[in-house]
Formats: sequence, structure tokens, C-alpha cells
Amino acid sequence: MSTLEKIAFYQNRRDEVPNQLLAKELAESRDMDGIREIAANLGNKNKNIRSDCLKVLYEIGYLDPALIADYWGDFLGLLKSKDNRMVWGALITLATIADRHPHEIWAQIVDVIHATVTGTLVSKVWGIRALARAAAADPKYQKKIFPILLGQIQGCPPRDVPLHSESILVAVDQKNKGKLISIMEARRAELTSAQLTRYKKVLKTLDAI
Repeated sequence: MSTLEKIAFYQNRRDEVPNQLLAKELAESRDMDGIREIAANLGNKNKNIRSDCLKVLYEIGYLDPALIADYWGDFLGLLKSKDNRMVWGALITLATIADRHPHEIWAQIVDVIHATVTGTLVSKVWGIRALARAAAADPKYQKKIFPILLGQIQGCPPRDVPLHSESILVAVDQKNKGKLISIMEARRAELTSAQLTRYKKVLKTLDAI
């Protein structure tokens, strides 16, 4: 059985378990040939196959980002896909490897920003993480990206304020942390007690920067 035949589609499964198990197998064995076969099918004509393959790759990204980092070009290319599933899946993979390829992400930063700010909830969550990690790599990148990240926190649903604030901490420094704190404080009254607990942890981290 080839690596591709292990994805959910070929197992006649509609759940993600086969893809998760395959990702774990490939990551633990560091099977680069198998990973290459999966990556080669990101453009498969069958949307279920390409979707399963992307799922396998971002599950690998959770476990060991280095194993999928070489496919940054494929992931960036998917940001222009008409298939929304492929767009947010690509943003997940990019978030896992952004600290390894920030300059390549910067080269297509317009596409990454557009996919993030116009996308689904999942796109926003992972796009913000990808953008923040790229911003952390260079002051020039930070200057352009950080205001966009702040705008996402300013306009997101209250439940996402702590989450997005956590995500952009990697791009925060002494010069810009005051802006983040101001936006967070302006939204404090909208948060539930559970959300405030997480919110306060972010503030504590910011105090130490």
C-alpha cells in the first residue's frame, strides 16, 4: 500500500482519524518519501484527496514542522485557491513553519494578509499566528504586519480577544506592547469571567516584556 492510499479517502472514511494516524506515522518515522508523495497531491483533481493530503501535512506540522517546511511554496500557492478548505488548511501549515521561512512568507505577505482578514474563523486564528511569527523575524516586517494584527484584535468577537492576543505575543516588544495593551483594555468589559482569566495571563506576559 502506497502512502497516499492510507489517507481517509482511500479508506472510505469521512472522518479525519486515518489522516491523523498517517501524519503520526510519517512524523515518527521521518518518512520523507511518504511526505513527498502526500505533498505531490495537494493539487490532485479530486478535492477530497487534496483536502486529506493537506490535513496530513498540517498534522505533521503540529508534530514536527521541520518535516514540511520545504513545501512552503506549495502552501503559499494554496492561498489563492477557490476551495476555502484549502486556504485555511494552508494557513495552518504556514503558521507551523513561519519562523523557519519568514522571508518567503514576506514575499507573498499581501496574499497571507488577504487570506487572513477575509477568511473564516479558522483562517483568522491561524493566519494571525503565521503573520505574527513572520513579523517577529524582521523590524521591517513588524512595522507593516503589527498594525494589521492589532486591527484583528480590535474587531474580533470578544471570545477571541485573549486567543489572538496570545498569538501575537511573539511579535511584541517594548516599543509596541503599549498599543496592544490599550486595545486589550478597551475590550476588557466585553469578556466573560473565564475569558478574563486568560486575558490576565496575557497581560502578565506583556508586563514582563
